[in-house]
Amino acid sequence: MLRFFSPFPFKKKFSLKSEHGYPLGTVQRYLLAFWSLFLIAGFALAVSLEPSPLGYGTHQKLGLPPCSFLILFDIPCPSCGMTTSFANFVRGRFIASAQANVAGLLLALFCFLQIPWIGISFFRRRMWLIEKPDIFFLWILIFLTIICLARWGIVVYFR
Repeated sequence: MLRFFSPFPFKKKFSLKSEHGYPLGTVQRYLLAFWSLFLIAGFALAVSLEPSPLGYGTHQKLGLPPCSFLILFDIPCPSCGMTTSFANFVRGRFIASAQANVAGLLLALFCFLQIPWIGISFFRRRMWLIEKPDIFFLWILIFLTIICLARWGIVVYFR
């Protein structure tokens, strides 16, 4: 029999003191803490960037070149608009963020929610609400990839 694992192994009761969740060793806890600092730095960088009114190209303000995919094929790449989406997200412009790249909005939201989750998990010494991190993060990766490619297909089709 084929069984599918849910990416959301929630129990009936939500508790910060619960003994449920994947146990974390010292190294894993500090890697999570480092990851949260990396996320905070990413959001700080997004705050420093003014979003491009075009809906893409904000990354060029970091000294990066224009999208090669757009230049070569005259169609945007699947990640076009991600930096603009993040820059709009940190300003609370969620509709503009979704218009730039809906996958960018979802990724920004996921990254934002990781910061308090990491804090809770760090002090609990267990991953809060997550029993199987490999399955959970695989499902998140699959979901974001599908959204990114679906959005790209729609943009290319209607261009």
